[in-house]
Amino acid sequence: MVAMIAPSAKAGDATIKTFLGTYCTECHGAEKQKGDRRFDQLSLPVSNADALFDLQDILDQLNLGEMPPKKAKRHPDAKEVSAIVERLTPLVADGHERLSSTGGQTVLRRLNRREYLNTIGDLFALNMIMFDPTVTFPGDQTVMHMDNNGDALRTSGYLLDQYLDAADQVVEKVFRFQQRPPEQTWTFNDDFSQDQPVSNRFGSVDKKFLRLYAGPNAVTHVGVYAPILEFAEGVPADGFYEIKVKAEAVNRIQPYDPAIISSLEPEEPFRLGIVPGNKKAGPLHDPQPIEPVLAETTLSENGPEWHTFKVWFDAGYTPRFTWPNGMMDEGLRMIVRGRRREKVPPLPHIRIHEVQIRGPLYDQWPPAGQQTVFGGQAFDAGRTREMLESFATRAYRRPARADEVERILAVVKQRANDGRSPLEALKDGLKVVLCSPAFLYLAPPENVPATNRALSADALASRLSYFLWSTIPDAELTALARSGELLKPQVLAAQTKRLLASPKSEAFVAGFLDSWLNLRSLGDMPPDRDAFESYYAHNLQSAMRRETQLFTRNLIDQNGSIVCFLDSDDTFVNRPLARLYGMGDAVGAADGNEFRQVKLTNPNRGGLLGQASVLTVSANGVETSPVTRGIWLLENILGTPPPPPPDNVPAIEPDVRAAKTMREILTKHRVDPACYACHQKIDPLGFALENFDPIGSWRSNYEKIEQISKREIRHVVGAPVDATGELPDGQSFQDISGLKKILLGRKDQFARTLTERLLGYACGRRIEKLDRPDVDRIVKEFGKREYGFKDLIELVVLSKAFQSR
Repeated sequence: MVAMIAPSAKAGDATIKTFLGTYCTECHGAEKQKGDRRFDQLSLPVSNADALFDLQDILDQLNLGEMPPKKAKRHPDAKEVSAIVERLTPLVADGHERLSSTGGQTVLRRLNRREYLNTIGDLFALNMIMFDPTVTFPGDQTVMHMDNNGDALRTSGYLLDQYLDAADQVVEKVFRFQQRPPEQTWTFNDDFSQDQPVSNRFGSVDKKFLRLYAGPNAVTHVGVYAPILEFAEGVPADGFYEIKVKAEAVNRIQPYDPAIISSLEPEEPFRLGIVPGNKKAGPLHDPQPIEPVLAETTLSENGPEWHTFKVWFDAGYTPRFTWPNGMMDEGLRMIVRGRRREKVPPLPHIRIHEVQIRGPLYDQWPPAGQQTVFGGQAFDAGRTREMLESFATRAYRRPARADEVERILAVVKQRANDGRSPLEALKDGLKVVLCSPAFLYLAPPENVPATNRALSADALASRLSYFLWSTIPDAELTALARSGELLKPQVLAAQTKRLLASPKSEAFVAGFLDSWLNLRSLGDMPPDRDAFESYYAHNLQSAMRRETQLFTRNLIDQNGSIVCFLDSDDTFVNRPLARLYGMGDAVGAADGNEFRQVKLTNPNRGGLLGQASVLTVSANGVETSPVTRGIWLLENILGTPPPPPPDNVPAIEPDVRAAKTMREILTKHRVDPACYACHQKIDPLGFALENFDPIGSWRSNYEKIEQISKREIRHVVGAPVDATGELPDGQSFQDISGLKKILLGRKDQFARTLTERLLGYACGRRIEKLDRPDVDRIVKEFGKREYGFKDLIELVVLSKAFQSR
């Protein structure tokens, strides 16, 4: 490899300054400083970070062909640009080499909320599906949508109080039962009382059956949940329970107008689901904060049949039955109103005849959480030091020091002196560990010279595990760290592959997509219920997120090219999502709730820009904005976010006088010179996505929603959608398909953006311009490997930035 030598001759510097004076200082000089950039005073060679940032920006803009802008008075020819780029490139490289950054280091950061929950679950082998000791924690602050950025993860006095309370909840839960709870059986086959609103609305006065009339997203929630009110206190102990349900689908095939019951799929069988409920969290017939779907099955309409499930319940939780693909409110309202006037066929519904509950069912006792603390043996007060040292070592993700163990034991001894039993005193010691900074923070190595930025093997194991699993290292990774083998590149690469192949890596897929694409905000601005009923009737929010996760998971498993994020010929859909995309019955005749990988024939749908998750999260639920979607593209795909708008520029209002389309509105807005520079980059990208409505369905014309009556609306066809655009470099397109072709030509730029986002997520910090050499090395090698996504993850792990403090 030949080292680049920075030009130091005065002639070289003069050539650069002459070029800048001729083509750049018109907008970035003494009289005018667009973007707060001034180049007439730039000193060469660069001597500080600010000058380096300016020089890097100049080089980037020239390479992208975006500067000078089209409207500039003078434009260099291709030879001039090539010559100046050739001079600038080694100068910038030399600046990166010579300037040491005070940035580019991972700050001491605490565990975010999801990492804390995962870590607690793994430390104590706890089933966390219904247990969340963080419900009172303040929300984690984000930076560029990243929830694991050390700069933003601050700790307050309030949060410290919540850590104390959470530690108490966790330890008390683990040791709640010292004796094995006896197995019991409960049977319910008559006297199924349901909440009064259900009886009032649907006339289900007899108590022979439990009935479900509506799907989970119905507004009123009447008939949505079927709890066993006689079992409202819930199960007596944490554990697995066998639940047998005798149930049937009633009136699945019915004569009602399809427009009334549009939420029901004629060919799809009714599904019965189970979610947990806790009367302490509120009425059992209403939604609750913790209600994951524990089990689902399809029902026969040929009479009642038995269905058996084995599911986990925490003590105090009771099963509630649901109808995941049930009816929505409007159809129910119309049918119920009709029943009051004339005799009509019975309502479509689910009927439950009998329920049997047996448990708790244990494969071992003491439970796994206690065995984890006791080391697989019976509790022995004489082993208190040994147990606490072992636990602290796992919790701290490194060997616990003798002085740390002594401080924990001092608390245990004091509690014992206060009259607490040996086990109760041990529990207090465990709580001390869970409130220790060594547990709550991903700390760098201690007693290491500041000049040594390399992570220790233990710290590297933690960084890798929290990157790909969002939790503590497992036994194999820990053993390799303690032996020092993990510091070998080939071992580190092998462990990266192993962690990615584990089901635990779903935490990476979900966490990274939430951070990169901002999918965490999906649902924050829910679509209008009247205009987009299918979004609620068919649980499209969950389906949208799942499509993007499965698509990304497949790229990892197959080491597929990241170019597929820009455009692809396949995706993953269930039946409701396929219908949203105009793909008919692409998933086949089987259960339409299941996701299948399908080939795409519509060029508009391939890649992220055709996926409803991205299109919905970049809309506001009521209308679309080319500005919002354009900024989303600049930030997440091209890596060139625009600066904030000037304070004196008014917000874009949808009711500008005489404007009929968003294009006309933005044309008026761009008349302001302060707005033009940014909007010429933003708006064309956003216009390319205007054929997609707020939930990602294709449209050729805009629609206006008109309210006919209190309960009725109509869709009025408006102006045709114009999805054409021209980028600042002169490239134009007619629609989203044309824009994707342009983006494919910029795959190197996208590769850099994705690399920076992934590296930032992996290290838990901002990626700064002084990280450029590391990013350059990754991108260069990445390109040689044909942009495989799994290769990119491995290269990030093997990078100097990832392995440094």
